[in-house]
Amino acid sequence: MARGRIFLAGATGAIGLPLSRLLVADGWIVAGTTRRRDRAEILAAIGLEPVVVDVFDKDGLVEAITAFKPDVVIHQLTDLPPGLDPARMAEARQRNARLREIGTAHLVAGALAAGAQRLVAQSIAFAYAEGPRPFAESTPLAGQDAPGPKTGVLSLEDQVLNAPLTGVVLRYGRLYGPGTGFDLPPSGGPLHVDAAAHAARQALTRGEGLYNVAEDDGEVRTDRARRELDWSADFRLA
Repeated sequence: MARGRIFLAGATGAIGLPLSRLLVADGWIVAGTTRRRDRAEILAAIGLEPVVVDVFDKDGLVEAITAFKPDVVIHQLTDLPPGLDPARMAEARQRNARLREIGTAHLVAGALAAGAQRLVAQSIAFAYAEGPRPFAESTPLAGQDAPGPKTGVLSLEDQVLNAPLTGVVLRYGRLYGPGTGFDLPPSGGPLHVDAAAHAARQALTRGEGLYNVAEDDGEVRTDRARRELDWSADFRLA
């Protein structure tokens, strides 16, 4: 018996692919997005309903979400170069900021139009303002108290947490593993992509608000995710 319906934005990403496999194995009915038509076959082979759509096309995205009628929308969208290539990161940061602001707004609009009850979104655990470590979820983010409209990560988190549904923001550590360009854990709160996918899986049916999700190396506190989401940094796909 199917557990429910999930709309997964960013299904072909480094976290999206292992998450897709977990969700299908758990019995969810899943629609997964990709911008590239040639990657739709990958999603179909896993067992997802592929949705070829650009998150910046608000009308197209809202139509796709409402047609699918999900119980939960998951936001795993990023736009980063392989291995975080330093020569391409300046441009990538601008693209990601736009994705987090405009793309998130369109996903929230689609979730609300479709009557979804829960929205789970990817954020980062390395945007905290300088201060004593380990950083807790209550620690201010850099720029949080600055005047003017919120941008990038701040905008994404504000939109998800203030939407009239149950919002969960997963502040992921520095990713490594398949699809990231990094085989070994980096310093400053590492996180394997399988464990990142596990956190999103757990947040489908429990939790609300902000959660640090990273391995315990003294950078961030993760006791809330372990306690409320029953999450483990040691999780790996079999």
